[in-house]
Amino acid sequence: MCAEPMLPETVAGALEEYAGLLAGHGITWGEPEIHYVRFFARRRVLPPARVGTFWRLAFEEAARLHPGEPIDRLGAHLAEADFDRVLRDTLDGELPPHLVALRIGPEGIELRGASRTVLTPAAPAPAVPPPPGRGEEKIFLLVDSARDTPCPVTVDDARRELAPHGAWLVEADDDSVIVADGRRVRLDLLLRLVPAARLTLVAGEPCRWSVASRDGRGWYPPGFPSRHDYHGRPYFHGDGLTLDVPAEPLTITVTRGMEYAESALELTLDPGEERVVRIAPQRLYDAAARGWYGGDLHVHLNWAGDVVGRPADAAAAQHGEDLHVLNLLAGNVSGARVYDREALDHWAGKDLPWSDATHVARMGVEYRNDLLGHVYAFAPDRAPGRFHTGFDGDADWPPNADGLRELRGLGAVLGYSHPFSVPVGDGDPPKAVVSPVPRNCAARELVADAALGLVDSLDVLTHASIASTAAVYRRLIGAGNRLAVTAGTDSMISFTRSDNQSNPPGWARAYARVEGGLSARTFADAVRAGRTFATTGPWLELSVDGYGPGDVVDARPGDHVRVTATAIGPEVAAVRIRTAEGVRAGAERLLADERRPDGEERLTVTAELRVDEPTYVMAEVVCDPHPRTMTGTGYALTSPVHVDVAGRRVARREDVLWCLEWLDLLEELIRSHARLTTPGQLADHVTLLDQAREVYRSRLS
Repeated sequence: MCAEPMLPETVAGALEEYAGLLAGHGITWGEPEIHYVRFFARRRVLPPARVGTFWRLAFEEAARLHPGEPIDRLGAHLAEADFDRVLRDTLDGELPPHLVALRIGPEGIELRGASRTVLTPAAPAPAVPPPPGRGEEKIFLLVDSARDTPCPVTVDDARRELAPHGAWLVEADDDSVIVADGRRVRLDLLLRLVPAARLTLVAGEPCRWSVASRDGRGWYPPGFPSRHDYHGRPYFHGDGLTLDVPAEPLTITVTRGMEYAESALELTLDPGEERVVRIAPQRLYDAAARGWYGGDLHVHLNWAGDVVGRPADAAAAQHGEDLHVLNLLAGNVSGARVYDREALDHWAGKDLPWSDATHVARMGVEYRNDLLGHVYAFAPDRAPGRFHTGFDGDADWPPNADGLRELRGLGAVLGYSHPFSVPVGDGDPPKAVVSPVPRNCAARELVADAALGLVDSLDVLTHASIASTAAVYRRLIGAGNRLAVTAGTDSMISFTRSDNQSNPPGWARAYARVEGGLSARTFADAVRAGRTFATTGPWLELSVDGYGPGDVVDARPGDHVRVTATAIGPEVAAVRIRTAEGVRAGAERLLADERRPDGEERLTVTAELRVDEPTYVMAEVVCDPHPRTMTGTGYALTSPVHVDVAGRRVARREDVLWCLEWLDLLEELIRSHARLTTPGQLADHVTLLDQAREVYRSRLS
C-alpha cells in the first residue's frame, strides 16, 4: 500500500460513502441482490474448483422451486435459491482452512475448524489505524443443522431461526457471542497463542510478497488488507515493509508479476527477534526492452466488496506487479450507482498520479448489459452519458452499439470483456453461447458489433472460459473480422478473497508492441492495429516472413510463408501454429537436458506453409498447471498475422454462416427475454442485427 497524496474532494467523499455502504450492508454495499451479488459472500469460502458445482446445485434448487419452468427461464430464479444451504451442500463435508463450522446435530453441538494463530506481542505494534472500510479479517462461520426441527442461533446482534437441515454463513470475530439452541459457543477455543517476532522485507523495488506460517495463515503489515489470490495464497505489495509474525517456521516469497520468477525462503525467528530480510525476484523476460508493454484492460478499484479500494492500493499493485498499463473501470454492479464515477470525472483523459515512463494508469469505463454483454473502454477523454442498460428495472435498450459509438467518439479503445463461460469447441454451433441462460453477462452482441467495426478487441484471457473464448475468437477472425486479442482480468481491489477477482491486477496481460515511448495513446494505437498477444504468463513471439501480429501479408495463390513461434516460461507445455484451417504445426515442451544453459526455458516451432486461399496465422501456448497461473487454464495467444491472397481477406464460408446463425439466435433471444417497453426498442435491435447480417452476407460472395 503506497502513501496516498491528498485526494480530490469528490473522490475522497465517494470513498467515505463507500465505507458507509460497507458498514451498513456488508459485502454487497446494498446492491440489488441478483444471483451474482448474492454469491459475493459465498465465493469467499468456496474453493475455485467447486464454483461450477455451486451453480449446478443452485439451478437444481431453482428447478425444484419452479417445476416445469423452461431452462431458459430458470436463470431468472437463481437468486431465489437458499445460497447458504447450496454452499453447505457444495462443500459436501470439506472444510476450507479459513472456514469454521458449527454443526448442530440431534445429539448436540460441535465446533470444527483449524486453529487460529494469535500473536502475543513482543514489542508495541506500529500505530497505523486502518482507513475507513479496513477492518480486521473476519472469521467465516458456517452454521449447519442436521436437525428435523428449527433451531434458534444468535451471532452477536444477528439472529436466525435456522430451518430444519438449514445453513447460515455469517461473519464473526474471536470474541463474538454465539448462542445456538440456548448454548454458548466459544470461538476462542480455536485460538493458538504464539510469541511474536518482527520482519522487515526489502527487495529494492516494489514487489508482491507472501508471508505464511505453517498453518497457511498470511501475515500483513499494519493497515494492509488481507488479500488472497486464486490459490488462496496471502499477498501484499510494497518494499521496505515491516510486519509482526509468529516466532515459528515461515515461508516468504516475493515476485513482481509474470515477467519475474518467484524467489522464496524459509526461516524461523526467535520470540521478540527483529530481522531484515533482503530477497528479490529474478527476471524471466523483459518485455519493455523488446518494445512490448503489458496491460490489464479490465480492473475495478471498487465494485462492492469487503474493503474499500483506494487509489493508493491501485498504485501499489501496479508498481508491485510491474504492470505497464492499468485500466481502472468505473461501472455499476446491479443497480444504478456507478462506482468510481467521481475518479473518472476528475482524471478522465489524464494519466493517474502514480504513472511514470514505464507505468501508465487511466480511468476507463465498463459499459454493461447482462443480456447483451459487457465492454471495457480504455482511455476515454471524458465520462459517457450512459454506463449501463437493463439493470434495476431499466429496459435492455438501446443496443450496446449505441454506447460503443459514444465511447468511440470519446477516443476510447473498446473490447468485450469476460465473454463466455460455457464450454464451446471449434466444431460446436453457437446455440450453447447464445442460450439457454439469458442474463449471464455473455458477449452476445459481439458478433454484430465486430462486423460493424464498433469494437477493437476481444478479451480472450479473462476469468471466464479461456478455451471457449478462444474458439469464438477464431470464428470471428475466420469470418473476416479484424479484432486484437487482449486480456482483462476483472480483478477487484475491493475484494480480498474471491478466487479470480481478488487476484492482483495483471495476472493476465495484453502485451502490445508500441511505436515510440509508452503512453496511453501509443498503447491504444497498438491495440487498434492488432499488434498484441495475451498471456497468463508465458512470453510469446510470432513471425510470418518477418511480419508480426496485426500485419498483413500480401500473397499470391501457391506462395509459401515461413512461420516461427517462440515461447518462454516455466509453465509452457506446447507451442502451436494455427491458421484458418486449424493447427498446422506444434512443438512439445523441452526436456530438461535440452534447456538452455542460462536457464531460459524457450520453446520454438517453425513451419513452411503453402497459401492457396486467404487465411490468418496465430501462435498459441498451452500450459501445464503452475503456481503462477492464477486461474484454471494457463494460455497465451497472439493476434493474427493476416494473409491476404490476390487482394482478398479471409472469410471462410463455414465461419460466416456460423456468425449468421448466431445473429438469428440472438434475435430470437431478444424477442423472448429482453426487457423492452415499446415496439420501437425491439426494432432498434433488429435493425442492428440486419446491418450485421448484410456485412456477413456480403462476405459470402
